[in-house]
Amino acid sequence: VIHNRYEFVILFDVENGNPNGDPDADNMPRIDAETSYGLVTDVCLKRKIRNYVEMVKEDDPHFGIYIKKGIRLNTNDDEALKQFGYHGEKLSELKKNDSEIDKKLIRYMCDRYYDIRTFGAVMTKFTDKALNCGQVRGPVQLGFAKSINPITPQGITMTRVAITKEDANKNTEMGHKYIVPYGLYRAEGFISANLARKTTGFDEDDLALLWKAILNMFENDRSAARGMMAVRK
Repeated sequence: VIHNRYEFVILFDVENGNPNGDPDADNMPRIDAETSYGLVTDVCLKRKIRNYVEMVKEDDPHFGIYIKKGIRLNTNDDEALKQFGYHGEKLSELKKNDSEIDKKLIRYMCDRYYDIRTFGAVMTKFTDKALNCGQVRGPVQLGFAKSINPITPQGITMTRVAITKEDANKNTEMGHKYIVPYGLYRAEGFISANLARKTTGFDEDDLALLWKAILNMFENDRSAARGMMAVRK
């Protein structure tokens, strides 16, 4: 398990892309309405780290990803419960038969899932009245990324020659997307050795993988919407 506490800064930039769309604002780049500084949420950055780890550790059972597309969280929780003899009965029966079940479930989930070991998780299935192990606080925490300077999002209008529905009155359709011409963003992160030791077991190998994931989190996440993005330092 790691022994040191870390504070770190990530600098990354975007060119002609949308680093983090806001669904409440027609998916335009997130922006502070008062200062016009650009924002990227911690959730967005964690998603990219998770995707990188899943790619490089695809078949390693010690580096699974708990929160990922297409997988219901309760499915993962049920798999863990089955390891300890749960087959759909009341969870109180499981607790009655094993008073240490809370600690065992946390240990099992942390050992199996890298993102729980790193960021923690809320495991709804385990927040039943009978169990008290559904909320795990991870040692690694990221803040929102904020642009160094105010940004000016631009709306780009496009035409498409293929239409969606049959319509005799038109041959093309209009669309649009938002971009940031250029923005340099700064995010801060913190790693607690105390939480790693007491809760999740986040170790030196996990830490080395985290640094590698941060440095490469945009390299395998390319899309036309995000333009050119790269970690700079």
